[in-house]
Amino acid sequence: MVYTCGLLTHSKQPVPLKSISVSVTIHEFVADVSATLDYKNEEKDPVEAFFVFPMDADSAVYSFQALVNGNHIVAEIQKKQQAQKNYEKAISGGQQAFLLEQDESSGDIFSCSIGNLLAGQKASVSLSYVQELSLEADGAVRFFLPVILNPRYLLQESATVDNITTQIPQVPGKELPYSFSVNANVHSPHGIEKVQSNCSLGPLQYLKDDKTVAQVSLAEGHRFDRDVEILVYYSEVNTPSVSVELPQADAKPGSLMGDPTVMVSFYPKISESQGKSTGEFIFLLDCSGSMSSPVNSKGGAQLRIDSAKETLVLLLKSLPLGCFFNIYGFGSSFESFFPESVEYTQKSMEKAVKKIKTLHANMGGTEILEPLKDIYRKSCIPNHPRQLFVFTDGEVGNTWQIIAEVQQHKQNHRCFSFGIGEGASTSLIKGIAQAAEGTAEFITGLDRMQAKVLQSLKRALQPVVKDVSLTWTLPPGLKTTLLSPAPTTIFQGQRLIIYAQLKGKTESKETTSEVCLQYTTQGNVFRNTVPFSLDPKAEDKLTIHRLAAKSLIQALEGNLQDASKMEKKVVEISLQSGVVSSHTAYIAINKKLNKPIQGPLTQRDIPGACLLYSSPPPKSLLEISPPESLLLQLISLQKADGSWELDEALVSVLGVTIQSALAALPDQSNDVPRWATILAVLWLHSSNWDQRDEWELLEKKAIAWIQARSDSSLSECIKAGNALLKSSVDPAVFGL
Repeated sequence: MVYTCGLLTHSKQPVPLKSISVSVTIHEFVADVSATLDYKNEEKDPVEAFFVFPMDADSAVYSFQALVNGNHIVAEIQKKQQAQKNYEKAISGGQQAFLLEQDESSGDIFSCSIGNLLAGQKASVSLSYVQELSLEADGAVRFFLPVILNPRYLLQESATVDNITTQIPQVPGKELPYSFSVNANVHSPHGIEKVQSNCSLGPLQYLKDDKTVAQVSLAEGHRFDRDVEILVYYSEVNTPSVSVELPQADAKPGSLMGDPTVMVSFYPKISESQGKSTGEFIFLLDCSGSMSSPVNSKGGAQLRIDSAKETLVLLLKSLPLGCFFNIYGFGSSFESFFPESVEYTQKSMEKAVKKIKTLHANMGGTEILEPLKDIYRKSCIPNHPRQLFVFTDGEVGNTWQIIAEVQQHKQNHRCFSFGIGEGASTSLIKGIAQAAEGTAEFITGLDRMQAKVLQSLKRALQPVVKDVSLTWTLPPGLKTTLLSPAPTTIFQGQRLIIYAQLKGKTESKETTSEVCLQYTTQGNVFRNTVPFSLDPKAEDKLTIHRLAAKSLIQALEGNLQDASKMEKKVVEISLQSGVVSSHTAYIAINKKLNKPIQGPLTQRDIPGACLLYSSPPPKSLLEISPPESLLLQLISLQKADGSWELDEALVSVLGVTIQSALAALPDQSNDVPRWATILAVLWLHSSNWDQRDEWELLEKKAIAWIQARSDSSLSECIKAGNALLKSSVDPAVFGL
């Protein structure tokens, strides 16, 4: 059973939050979001309400305002300490004040304070932000609205350090006393095919006949039991583009907001590796107690730890011969399967698979920093690029330290991260992937972890891309300065976004320019050139400028080597752009009150939505592994070289007997292992095609093994196998 936090205070006195309404405008792969929180003080004395809530770590919050008695109070961004002092001074002096700040421990936690809300008084606070939207493997553009805020684990040695999530009152409540609504408007010149969500949606309404504008809303009744995910499918997504935005009217030329800003979007094509893939693959699995929770809130959902274990087996079976690997389990402590990474062989793979089956969510808290340090202490293997895969529900309290540790070693590895379950920290999951130029994935709702992880393994196995460079062709007098990190890594199927500041002046009447992305892979040089017009767009919200500012802030906040210098630069960018950082905050003071507010001020903490599970499973149940699916049974039987043996375990999955399988083997073939492997591949295609993303790599390994032993009987074997399994798989699957 799942409980959510209700709007009750420590003293059990309600502070009703009447509604939360979110309005989203999606243009291609950028979302502009406005969230409004409506309050009413139903107590007899003035209150100070404190509300903590999650945000996507990539959100660039650029506006905060309040509406009280018809008066709009626009907030000002200040240095955080100054804003906090001004807020405290205002409420202690009987003024009404509003404060919005990002938590110092993590970039995905925000808090809103409302001081001196009068008895019977209503107030609305609104915040606005913009963010880039990620691209899913199936081409969907993903908008993610975090709703769940799970408590973040504190290290034992720093238990006295203040953590905002530990201050939130948590009470079981089946009915929350406020409503929640989300309304989305979607725009694309290429047309909108469909919109899907992990939550119930109302009907999709097209506002134009050409389907370039559509509207959809979250169905009523959302109970804060899951984060909100909206997937938008456009008719065309892989179109490179360049947008130029005019500067802020009153900003000084040469400053961040005083020059035009360029946003470039590339979709590079990377061909599959033609040679042998190598590498060192290290899998870091969260085995903390919270991993015993279900992946989602639906009844009968798979436990996070069980889904992760199944995924690890798939990963091991999909690795190429000749690579090296190791697996770490971590919680309050950690352990590795091998003292050092070992070569991927049948023996090492079998040992690892057996060890995986003994893993349970019984290792205490989520302490990821120490196993990371242990990994980085060990030397990399020459000619085997290190690829780190991190699986966690992301409930940590030292996010910045972890990101900094990964970034410090980014030259030696790439990091692929996976946030498991509702409420996974976007700051941690995205932060470590960005720090080491990998990719981040989130497994929520009905997502299968296996498909998303295997997609990342495909990226890790892509040929190395070298000599990545950008070249701008501009009229005389103009130049660009990058506002986002220079690209060094490119993945097939991933969008690459670059921000740049356009400096200088030109007398040329030429308005057409171009930008070229050049890179080398497998000895070939590739160039992606995108022409664009220098006729900038006027945009009141300065979306591109603020996204660029957020990119700069994130890059600087992840660098802890020169903290004081970085902080000064972050504050400068934040104050210029209006984008909140960990060192700045928004403050608004209602100066239209006729007299100071009198009477005692009552403190009211407002809990956010966080999942609590009643009756946690006893340890004895946690250590019982669920039965394996037929697919996982088949995959578990595959050998490291990609082949299968014809034995009782295999034929049990195939639904035949050893006798019938041997009888069906064509007379001209006496290669029984090859016959078993052909049958396994045929079964995958005929019985589990809908999960092909999960077994595609291990099938590729099997096909290569079969082709290496190919003879004139292969065609007859495939025909006989189809007859035995009553399937009709095309022989082209085997390269015929």
